[in-house]
Amino acid sequence: MVLDHARHIGVRPVLVALAIAIFGILAMLFVDHGPWSHPHARTASLSDHQMTTAQAARDAGAVVVPTAPKPAVEPEPPGPKQAEPPNPKP
Repeated sequence: MVLDHARHIGVRPVLVALAIAIFGILAMLFVDHGPWSHPHARTASLSDHQMTTAQAARDAGAVVVPTAPKPAVEPEPPGPKQAEPPNPKP
């Protein structure tokens, strides 16, 4: 009985890699969707006591200041002017 050794050598690592990939996928599904991972629903009383970031900032004395409007004409940037492209479009 003659075995094709080259074929068996190439198949074994593929089977090991496939087994590890299947185990990894099943482990991730178990961890993400296991019996302990329930949706975290907030009750009305709990959500009333939690502040938003904006409320906390206002309570700390922060104010929102609008930015200065951008001028209609931009000043020339300092430095040399950009070179024109070698092949301008017609």
